[in-house]
Amino acid sequence: MRAARLIKMVLLLQSRPTMTAAELARELEVSERTVTRDAQALSEAGVPVYADRGRAGGYRLVGGYRTRLTGLARSEAEALFLSGVPGALREMGLADTASAARLKVAAALLPSLSDTPRTAAQRFHLDAPAWFSEPTTPEALPAVADAVWDDRPVLARYRRGPNDTEVERTLEPYGLVLKAGVWYLCARVPEGTSPGPGPFRVYRVDRFTSVQPVQAGRAPAESARFSRDDTFDLPAFWEERAEQFARSILRAEVVLRLSAEGARRLPYAVDPVAARDALAACGEPDEQGRVTVTLGVESAEVAHTQLAALGPEAEVLAPAELRERFARDARRLQALYAP
Repeated sequence: MRAARLIKMVLLLQSRPTMTAAELARELEVSERTVTRDAQALSEAGVPVYADRGRAGGYRLVGGYRTRLTGLARSEAEALFLSGVPGALREMGLADTASAARLKVAAALLPSLSDTPRTAAQRFHLDAPAWFSEPTTPEALPAVADAVWDDRPVLARYRRGPNDTEVERTLEPYGLVLKAGVWYLCARVPEGTSPGPGPFRVYRVDRFTSVQPVQAGRAPAESARFSRDDTFDLPAFWEERAEQFARSILRAEVVLRLSAEGARRLPYAVDPVAARDALAACGEPDEQGRVTVTLGVESAEVAHTQLAALGPEAEVLAPAELRERFARDARRLQALYAP
């Protein structure tokens, strides 16, 4: 533990001209007294750590000293590709691994490039969760992430259906997706539990009640591994499955007349896939510049809530019950705003 901390301290000092004891203590998550002892230990080991006294003082490496301890471990290299999603790293338990990887990369850079990690972080940041929602970390996420990294099958209990019925499945976890603050696992049922390997399926990670590694059978403490299908493309699979899901819930249709502004705003008010299909199939504008579209919706109730955002830019033609509901809304609004 201390050896890893000493290496991290050298890498920190190598990537910056000078650091105060307070800054080192914060980065290393130790006390300033421990920083002082560690600096003395490094000096006794031949690492030229020098302490400047005074208000502007701090610790620095003398004479352009550079360590060769910059080789990335596999886990650090993999975590480095996720560095743009800090929240996801924390939730999967990879924040420390990614921090170590970034330090090693920074330490390996030429002095003239030493500020590039900081300048990039100040200019680009990915905030995955949606607005107006409080993201929560699923309890099973770290265990699921470990299984994904190591190609290890898991025995999982999962809540599904309107009554939250629990089922138990052996799964081969292929990939994790973070969509609008919600984690999803792409996995399939392995061979032997059904006739041939099962299809790939999507599971919400927050619905897992337990996740246990499948034992290899040769030794009690050894986990099994599955042979990964190298043709599996996670981004392509997710894009296809997300579009299938969006279409599957569109079980009703409404007919609309849209102004040019209504057509422009339609994808922001309803499902974008449904809006795209509806606008692609519409005819030429009428004499008032409006187009008639047939829009797939989840239900008339959901359509009423979504289309209300378009106001007078959309006129519902069918079904009659939904048109009458908007007419009642219009009469109520007129009563409210009449002089």
